Amino acid sequence: MANALVSIQILPKTPNGEDVIPYVDRAIEVIQQSGVKHLVGPLETTMEGDLPELLQIVQRMNEEMIALGAPNVISQVKIYFNPTGGASMDRLTEKYRP
Repeated sequence: MANALVSIQILPKTPNGEDVIPYVDRAIEVIQQSGVKHLVGPLETTMEGDLPELLQIVQRMNEEMIALGAPNVISQVKIYFNPTGGASMDRLTEKYRP
């Protein structure tokens, strides 16, 4: 059972002021390639899994931005950690779904 939800909004500085969307697309690809359950939202992406694994994904996302040429990156991260009861996006949002 997953013990954490991690939401991330990644804001890479582009080398020459280019559009950040291709960078953000690549960051989301890093999440997709990890295989963790995730939900892409308009302003952030939420991942579900074990906290150490999710934090490694955040690190890889940041490293990938630098590899693409961004001189620096701001990552806004939210963490919900529940080691005894588990963490589930579905459980936290079920009452809001039609």
